[in-house]
Amino acid sequence: MSRSSSGGLPAAKRRLIPHLTPWTLLLLGIALIVALPILSIMAHIVMPTGGVWQHLASTVLPRYLANTLFLVITVGIGTLVIGTGTAWLVVMCRFPGRRLFEWALLLPLAVPTYVIAYAYTDFLQFSGPLQSWLRELFGWSHGDYWFPAIRSLGGAATLITLVLYPYVYLLARASFMEQSVCMLDVGRSLGRGPWRLFGSVAIPLARPALIGGVSLVLMETLNEFGAVQYFGVDTFTTGIYRTWFGLGEQVAAAQLAACLLAFVIALVLLERWSRGKRRYFHTSSRYQQLPEFHLGGWRAAGAFLACLVPILGGFLIPSGILAQLAIEQGDALFGTRFLTYARNSLVLASVASLVAVALAVVLSYGVRLNDTRLTSTAARIAAMGYAIPGSVVAVGILIPFAWLDNTINTWLLEHRGEVIGLIFSGSAFILIYAYVVRFLAVSFNAVEASLGKVTPSMDAAARTLGQTATGTLRRVHTPIMRGSLLAACILVFVDVMKELPATIILRPFNFDTLAVRAHSLAADERLAEASTASLAIVVVGIVPVILLSLAMRRSRPGSGK
Repeated sequence: MSRSSSGGLPAAKRRLIPHLTPWTLLLLGIALIVALPILSIMAHIVMPTGGVWQHLASTVLPRYLANTLFLVITVGIGTLVIGTGTAWLVVMCRFPGRRLFEWALLLPLAVPTYVIAYAYTDFLQFSGPLQSWLRELFGWSHGDYWFPAIRSLGGAATLITLVLYPYVYLLARASFMEQSVCMLDVGRSLGRGPWRLFGSVAIPLARPALIGGVSLVLMETLNEFGAVQYFGVDTFTTGIYRTWFGLGEQVAAAQLAACLLAFVIALVLLERWSRGKRRYFHTSSRYQQLPEFHLGGWRAAGAFLACLVPILGGFLIPSGILAQLAIEQGDALFGTRFLTYARNSLVLASVASLVAVALAVVLSYGVRLNDTRLTSTAARIAAMGYAIPGSVVAVGILIPFAWLDNTINTWLLEHRGEVIGLIFSGSAFILIYAYVVRFLAVSFNAVEASLGKVTPSMDAAARTLGQTATGTLRRVHTPIMRGSLLAACILVFVDVMKELPATIILRPFNFDTLAVRAHSLAADERLAEASTASLAIVVVGIVPVILLSLAMRRSRPGSGK
């Protein structure tokens, strides 16, 4: 039996003002804390910049806008084509290697975009092995041949597409697996083959999932920093970093961040508007094995290649390049300072993931206990950080905490004659805070979905047995949600390990992580040394990707029957 998200009450009868219970107050407090970076940036929109903003607008801002738009459009189209096409093939078609491709197509999720940029640059640059082999084979010299420049706007768009297409593939595959068998059978009875059925039936039904996947891709593209900076491509994200640290203009940087934030909000609103009031429902409660198209000959070979090429380009080739570099040369600090970088990354990722999951539990359970428009809106605001680029989050956090540090030190200097330096903005606390703001949505979505599957009758039974709300959460809900809590923890852990822009901007002095180490070495053109840290990040990311694929296979209708 289905029920509404507000405990069975129609949306029109939900209360606007909640009862101010401790859980409700805690929920509203978390939402306010998470929204602080956005409020901080918005407060700087109208502040004077002393002509810096006018200078940026007349010189570099058009380039930031043009490059960002090019990346958004190109990556969006590329990931939509690759993700949707491969998802349809592995769900609806039978060809050699399909079972392997089901999970292998997710592997590029383990590779950060800046890591794949370092790997391909070493392989494709003029002094790299590929061009060296071509010159040796054909006797060419410099200027005798043309070779596409990897460090370019087009190169950045291509590599970002290879890394991000799994977002579309993931949601498209899940949508295709839940399609109405009746509608597909009707299409087949009318003589429609796999591709006509794909275009006229499957795509319209999967439209919400496809739009959701592309939206995630576009948000990640706007957040991209490491690859575009390494390739020398000017975007809003690199502009924010350069304005803050290069020009020392925090107001202008905040205003650039506000422009990027407006870009993100426009994307979110566009995605909501595109849905309109459309609703998509299953016409039957019975799930059947989906009809499969048996491919043979050149069709099977084409499907095999279509699935193999994204995996080769997005995971196997860059991972092989990194492994070879790490074995042959690698980081000379491996085993000494490298262990410090690994420890810093693991500690930050562990603490941030635990805090994010704990806050997600509070938000989800708070809404469950007192589901009103105010609490639901507050929870959604707290979970919108994933849509905000890391550089924007970093600037929004650094401004108020830098002011707080300066205020404390001014007071101490006036009253005690001493200065203690940076308290918040120079510590790991502010970095963990940024991670939680950025990735709280990842854990919130997983926890909310898991908590929503627990019938309200269990809450009522626990309360009649004398359990408080906290006791019910600890003794009833937590054991049931243990798997989802672990999955949420793993996902946040991997995202924190890969996060670069917020880490670079907010990290304490002399405090480096694997991501920062790889970026610093690559920026100095020491790609062979950067391979060790880069490969470590990839290895850490493989485990949750495999777990995610296994969970999807188990959840496939009919898989356990």
